Amino acid sequence: MRLPVSILVTSVLGLLTLGTVMLCSAPAGFESNNFEKQLAFCVLGLLAGGVAASWDYIHLRRVSVALYVLAGLLLAAVLVVGTVRYGAKRWFNLGFMLFQPSEFAKLALIIALAHYAEWNQRRMHEFWRGLVIPLGGALLLLGLILIEPDFGSTMLMLGVTVVLLLVAGVRWQPILGAVLVLGVLLGFFIYHDPVRRARVEAIFDRETYKSSAWFQTDQSMIAIGSGGTTGLGLGEGRQKMYYVPMNHTDFIFSVVGEELGLAATVPVTLAYLAIVLSGVFISWRARELFGMYLGLGITFLIGFQALINIGVVTGVLPNKGLALPFVSYGGSSLVMSLCGVGLLLNVARRAVEPEPALAQPMTFDDLPVGRPV
Repeated sequence: MRLPVSILVTSVLGLLTLGTVMLCSAPAGFESNNFEKQLAFCVLGLLAGGVAASWDYIHLRRVSVALYVLAGLLLAAVLVVGTVRYGAKRWFNLGFMLFQPSEFAKLALIIALAHYAEWNQRRMHEFWRGLVIPLGGALLLLGLILIEPDFGSTMLMLGVTVVLLLVAGVRWQPILGAVLVLGVLLGFFIYHDPVRRARVEAIFDRETYKSSAWFQTDQSMIAIGSGGTTGLGLGEGRQKMYYVPMNHTDFIFSVVGEELGLAATVPVTLAYLAIVLSGVFISWRARELFGMYLGLGITFLIGFQALINIGVVTGVLPNKGLALPFVSYGGSSLVMSLCGVGLLLNVARRAVEPEPALAQPMTFDDLPVGRPV
């Protein structure tokens, strides 16, 4: 278990270091106190990750419902008293930082789904117990995130939910049907939202939207292309000078590509791949099903979010406004991501050697499912 843990920790610390350096290079890092704030967020996130790794994660079973309810209340409250930025109401203004409750809701939903899947392990193949109830519970939170609006986080968590349900034993046929129905509903919302619809149409008609919906992505691709193999040099990027909006948050990967080139973007991509592979291995070795589901949920949350962000920055996907984990500026995302890594390390500390959770022969009485803790 030492090797996957070492790979995980090294990859995360490497991305954190890169993000801090690139934030200095991005204009926002010099024009405000964002750099100092990011350092504070790093310290806070590392402390939160350390706490999450130190105690037995199994106690999360007891509070999974409470965390789910709290996430729902926060998401509802932000729609009423939240701060509006960029046409969305997603943040609480705490004075010293903007807190985004959807970041907390991501972890809360994973914990709740992991507990539910373990509790109903023998009934996850049933239509109602295995699909309707957990998916319906997830959609309650995702619906609140959607109307902020935040289509990126909604689609991200829908993907993580589907993966967890498949791993838990839900048949793929009803999941496919549910995904198709939800895809139609999301398409309906996007069609009736001029901003999101323009972003999707821009993928197929880039010239028409070159100065509007496609401008940010177009400038990002120019930045990455001009960086070439070795980049223009740290601090020497030109596209970041107001050509690429939000270059210190959602589009920081373009700054990496322009200034450090493929010599940095390829290792960054491989670092996320390493996090996913090590996370899957750690989860597979979990001592019980709850730990396995929890670890897989966190692993795919980080992996999917990185994939979507890089896809947006390189013009493969429409702009969705998701941060690059551990690299982008942002307190809520960074702290919650590091807390998730801490939980993943917690699972690794208490892993079963050499048998993984799924390979352990169990009777119904042996299962931890449904036992009071």
